[in-house]
Amino acid sequence: MTTIAVLGNGRVGGNLATALTRAGHEVTVADRAPGAAAGAARTARIVINATPGAGSLDRLAALRDELRDKILVDVSNATIDGPDGLPADLLHPGSSLAEQLQEALPETHVVKTLNTMLFPVMTAPASLTQTPTVFVSGEDPGAKQTVRELLSDLGWRKEWITDLGGIRTARATEAAILFVPHVIRSSGFVPFAISITR
Repeated sequence: MTTIAVLGNGRVGGNLATALTRAGHEVTVADRAPGAAAGAARTARIVINATPGAGSLDRLAALRDELRDKILVDVSNATIDGPDGLPADLLHPGSSLAEQLQEALPETHVVKTLNTMLFPVMTAPASLTQTPTVFVSGEDPGAKQTVRELLSDLGWRKEWITDLGGIRTARATEAAILFVPHVIRSSGFVPFAISITR
């Protein structure tokens, strides 16, 4: 059992919190109440960023002390939304939210994952008709191994997990969000994920 704080109680955060609790972890969900995020992060070993990506950097940079020596699992994408509310462009072109977080939080182990799929797939990868891929980016091997174990608890098989390397590789997976609005407009809001087939 691991103590986990989920920052963000929307569809993504709620879905992850429910699945991780079901897997036997002690999970706290922090809403937008003043001090909630700090309190949750202070007592957790792992913190999951499921807040809206456009505001994540400011929110998490303010938790530098609480996040020191913690694993920060970043599942958000920082985008500029179009008129229909779907992602239209990247907020950090030439970089990524994960890289910005790691720079702002040098004593925190940032790991990027679960950001190349619609949220239902995060906790039910086997529900798709074809094998999905989940990517992991981060500087600390130990932190990435811990995240791989969490992914396993969420139903991700070992062979479905691809370690891309350091945190800089997150800019590639974050750019994949630009596929999403076009796929949704073409096929509707049907769960899907990026998949590497060999």
